[in-house]
Amino acid sequence: METNALDTLRELRAHDSLEAAYDTVAGLLARAEAEDDPATLRRAGRLLAGVDPERVLACHPATPVVTVAITGQSTVAPVVDPLTAELARHGILLRPLLGDHGAYVHDLTDRQGRLRGAGQDLTLCLLDAETVFARVPGVWRPEDVERAADEALRLLAEVAAAHAEATRGPLVLNTVPLPRSWSHQLVDLRSRAALGAVWRDFNGELLRMSGAAAGPVVIDLDPLVAEGGPVHDVRLAHYAHARLGAPLLAAYAREVAHLVRALRGATRKCLVLDLDHTLWDGVLAEEGLDGIAAAGTDRGEAFGVFQRVVGQLASQGVLLAVSSRNDRDDAVAALGRHPDMRLRDTDFARIEADWGPKEGHLLAVAEHLGIGTDALVFVDDSAAECARVRRGVPEAAVVRLDDEPALHVSRLLRDGWFDCPSLTEDDRDRNRRYHAEARRRELRLRAGTAEDFLRDLGTELECGPPHAHEQARIAQLTQRTNRFNVAGTRLTEAEVATAASGADGRQLSVVRCADRFGDSGLVGAVLARRAAEVLEIENVWLSCRVLARGIEQAFLAHVLELARGSGCTRVRARHVRTAKNERAADFFPSLGFAEVSRQAEKTIFVRDLITIPAIPAHVRVRSNSAGEGRA
Repeated sequence: METNALDTLRELRAHDSLEAAYDTVAGLLARAEAEDDPATLRRAGRLLAGVDPERVLACHPATPVVTVAITGQSTVAPVVDPLTAELARHGILLRPLLGDHGAYVHDLTDRQGRLRGAGQDLTLCLLDAETVFARVPGVWRPEDVERAADEALRLLAEVAAAHAEATRGPLVLNTVPLPRSWSHQLVDLRSRAALGAVWRDFNGELLRMSGAAAGPVVIDLDPLVAEGGPVHDVRLAHYAHARLGAPLLAAYAREVAHLVRALRGATRKCLVLDLDHTLWDGVLAEEGLDGIAAAGTDRGEAFGVFQRVVGQLASQGVLLAVSSRNDRDDAVAALGRHPDMRLRDTDFARIEADWGPKEGHLLAVAEHLGIGTDALVFVDDSAAECARVRRGVPEAAVVRLDDEPALHVSRLLRDGWFDCPSLTEDDRDRNRRYHAEARRRELRLRAGTAEDFLRDLGTELECGPPHAHEQARIAQLTQRTNRFNVAGTRLTEAEVATAASGADGRQLSVVRCADRFGDSGLVGAVLARRAAEVLEIENVWLSCRVLARGIEQAFLAHVLELARGSGCTRVRARHVRTAKNERAADFFPSLGFAEVSRQAEKTIFVRDLITIPAIPAHVRVRSNSAGEGRA
């Protein structure tokens, strides 16, 4: 990290103005040249951990806050500083709740436990080797460890179930590295190998716990240890029971920050790439098509590996775009015809190549794809270009590469910009859908009027309860949707499963959309609760990609008609204003709802069900439960 960023934080604290200037912290940390220096970032976290959250919110009431409960097998307080810094890098304020030392079972399962139902957004339960070895006898064999591991797994399953029952936010566990100080107590290699197999089975079962909808999130520490070094400092592990060391906790905190970001709907959608010295070795405008390389030399092969990794991201739904200072025809020709290229021009949803400013490229990409600039990740090897984009498009994430292409992959992946709790088929299909959207834009340009366009589009909706396999997609919709998230709430997959089952008295309805250009899949959801003859609408979500086609009006009209048919006479709804959902403020009034109260950011609307809002004439709706269609 740049020294002046840390010095600035120290100066702000010395003048008791760190809270007042908290809105500048994310920029300070984001602009730091060596932000992956865990020791320096930890020092920044130590400064920031001392801020008063209430004073920050008094100065900056829109600051996102996340309350994180932290417990575990041993000393866990050292994770607070790096987690504070990692969240601050993304503009999020941490409120930590610490459990009792080594008392994670009591903290999370006992009705009087400190962290049971404490209102946290996220619960971290840090596990270490003592989670298993505390259960083995003084003199032991691999089979003793196997029995202890099985006991630990059963206990952790009970902890996860108790947590899910009492607390809203997800529980985060971790795999456990096997310290050499334990494995090498066994002197014969066969026993040592048997212990290794037992340990891998234990960690494998932990990871499989993530597969259940209501299961915990499990962070795998093995890749972090492989990249970052030792599990702990032996002296601190012995004297302070800090069995996960500072470098490992710093890497773990970064992974947790990625999870928090994803749960808050801040997963990025589009990777915007420079070309020269980013996707290939060489400068196209100076050296021509024959002078660039992504294979054939050591440096060229490194660029080829980078392209392969970018292609792997694209296969999981990450949109690709180009921002390059080159003539467009030359850039397209290089991508389309050069034999070294693993990525082709058709892999990119948008190619911006000219001699204009790159911040303009990013704005054009966002507009063309219909996404916000906060959904973009810009990658370039030029420090000057990165600095200009940070100033001109501050919402975009910026990844600065350098002259060593072997490091491109690790720099691209280290901040997990595209991380999400789960991947759906809707994600994998994203590139096809954006190509379909390009064809819709062509139709819109050819159509005489907006009404002509909507009529020619042939929109068909299917409304009704969700299928079981759609729960991950619904959770993702609520987490990623910002502009048309009417009440600003988000659901985990476990909460979706509960709502879909009706076990908590709520009703979950979804809408799927198709038109002449293809199937857009599940694009919206309504969560409601029946109270006597009143339908209480808790929230409405609609994917940004289908806004302004009458889908939200048709969907809600269908929901209201079903409510009237079941005996409801009135409906209540709410709009809770967030930084990004102002567009949804007029949704309920446009459908005949009357405002009855307004307090701070929350507005309550009501309407009777004597009449139902009309479904737009260009939309056809059918129910997947009754199989009926309406025009």
